Amino acid sequence: MARQYIDCREFPSEMNCSISIAADDEDELIAAAVQHAVTVHGHQDTAEFRDQLRQCMHQGTPPVERPKIAV
Repeated sequence: MARQYIDCREFPSEMNCSISIAADDEDELIAAAVQHAVTVHGHQDTAEFRDQLRQCMHQGTPPVERPKIAV
């Protein structure tokens, strides 16, 4: 399986989060992203939220430069 990532920098937040999380395994990536989102951003760990995170996954590794923020 190819490397995948979720980049928290793509989403607006009060704390201007700079975290990007990458993994070779989708389940491992989702687990780490959920842990970050719950503990840092106060999200609830629900099936719907995990589905939303899956939609945010990208192939490869995170870019060095901050991506444009989704609005």
